[in-house]
Amino acid sequence: MTLQPQSVATNQPEGEQPVIRVRDLVKTFDRRVLDGVNLDVHKGETMVIMGGSGCGKSTLLRHLIASLRPDSGGIELFGQDLIKLDHEQLDNVRRRFGILFQSGALFNSMTVGENVALPLREHTSLDDDTIDIMVRIKLELVGMRHAVHLMPAELSGGMKKRAGLARAIALDPEILFYDEPSAGLDPVTSAQIDQLMMDLAKKLGVTTVVVTHEMDSAFRIADRMAMLDKGRMLKVAPRAEFEAIRDADPTGDFTNDLIRQFLRGDSTGPLTSRRKNSGYEEDILDAAGM
Repeated sequence: MTLQPQSVATNQPEGEQPVIRVRDLVKTFDRRVLDGVNLDVHKGETMVIMGGSGCGKSTLLRHLIASLRPDSGGIELFGQDLIKLDHEQLDNVRRRFGILFQSGALFNSMTVGENVALPLREHTSLDDDTIDIMVRIKLELVGMRHAVHLMPAELSGGMKKRAGLARAIALDPEILFYDEPSAGLDPVTSAQIDQLMMDLAKKLGVTTVVVTHEMDSAFRIADRMAMLDKGRMLKVAPRAEFEAIRDADPTGDFTNDLIRQFLRGDSTGPLTSRRKNSGYEEDILDAAGM
C-alpha cells in the first residue's frame, strides 16, 4: 500500500515567520532519500524528527545545516533561502546556530576548555581573559566546569556530549541542532542529557531540532514531532497527537498503524510486513541506513 504524506501541521501564530521552513525538499543519491519533504519549525519550540534507519532524517539535518544542497525544493533559516546564499552569507547564518553531533565531535588534541573556546577564537575578537570566562560559563551551564583542563580521552560518553553541547552554545545560538543525542548512552545518562536539553531550551530561549529514533527521549523533550518514512514526511503534529496514536488500538489506517508500530517498537505490523514483502536490494539498502 502507498502511504500518503500528510500536510504540514502548525500551531504558529498568524503572521509569524517560521525560524526554519522546508518546502518540497528532494535529494537523490543512488535512490531518492528525501521525497518532497515539508516542515516548519517555530521560534522557541523543540521539534523532534524521527523515523527508522534509512528514513532520511540525518540527510534532512545535513540540509538544515547547509552541509548538503538539495536537488530541488527550498530551505529557509531566519527567512533566508540557504540555496541562494554565498559562502560569506552562509557563514553568517551558521554563526546563529549550534550543533551537537552524535559523538560530541571533540578535537582529541585539545582540552575541553580549548574545544569550547574554539568558536569564540574563530568568530569573535574577544581577548583571552574574556574567552576564558565565557568558556567557564558555558561549561557551568552543562555541568562540566570541573572538566575544563581534561582531555576528551578522559571523559565518559555522557561527559563528551555535555562538552560538545558547551561548544555548541559558545556563540549564543538561536537554534540548536542535535544529531541522535542519546545514542550510545545508558538510560540514566540519556535522561540526564534530555533534561539538560530542556533546561537549556528554557534558559537560553533557543529553538531546538532533535533527530532521533529513541522514543523515550522523543516523548520527554518534544513540543512537536515529525515522522519520516522512506524519505517522505508522514506526519507533523504536537506530541499529544503522537501519544494518542501510540496508545490507541489499530484502526486499519495504514499510515497511522505504521506510525503506531514505530512508536511502540512492536515486532509485528505494517513496517515488518512491508520489509518482508520488499525486494532484496531495497531491504539491504534499508539495513545499511542508505
